[in-house]
Amino acid sequence: MYAEDVEKLVNNRLRDLKIGGNFEDALRVEVFAMTLQRAAQDWFHTLPSGSISSFKELAYVFTKEYTSYRTIKKNPDHLFNLLKKPNESIRDYIKRFKAEKANIVGCDDQITSSVFKKGLPAKHELYRELTITPS
Repeated sequence: MYAEDVEKLVNNRLRDLKIGGNFEDALRVEVFAMTLQRAAQDWFHTLPSGSISSFKELAYVFTKEYTSYRTIKKNPDHLFNLLKKPNESIRDYIKRFKAEKANIVGCDDQITSSVFKKGLPAKHELYRELTITPS
C-alpha cells in the first residue's frame, strides 16, 4: 500500500466520523471509538452524523450515558451469600450466580465451583451429581 493510499484511507475515515471540526479532535474520537466494545460500540455508531462537535463533547455525552451503568466490583467472599432460593429454578439460580460472578475481581474457577455447589440444597440432584462426580 502506498503512502497516498494510507492518507486517502485515513482522510476518508476521518470524514466519516461523527465530528465536524478540527483534525486533532477527529483523530481523538477515532482512537476512542476503537477502544469501545459491545454495547458502547453500538451506542457510538448510533450517534447521528455531525452530532458531536468536539472530543470534549463526546467525553461528556459518553460519561452521561454510561456513568449509571458502572458496577462496583466485589471480592470473592460475596459469592458465599448466594444460595438457591426454595422456589427458584436451577436455571434462574445459575443465571443469578453468573451475574454476581461477573462483578467479582480475582475469583478462580475452583472457588467459583465450590461456592456454586455450596449454594445448592444438599438434597438437590445437581448438588449430588457435582459432589459425587469428580471434576
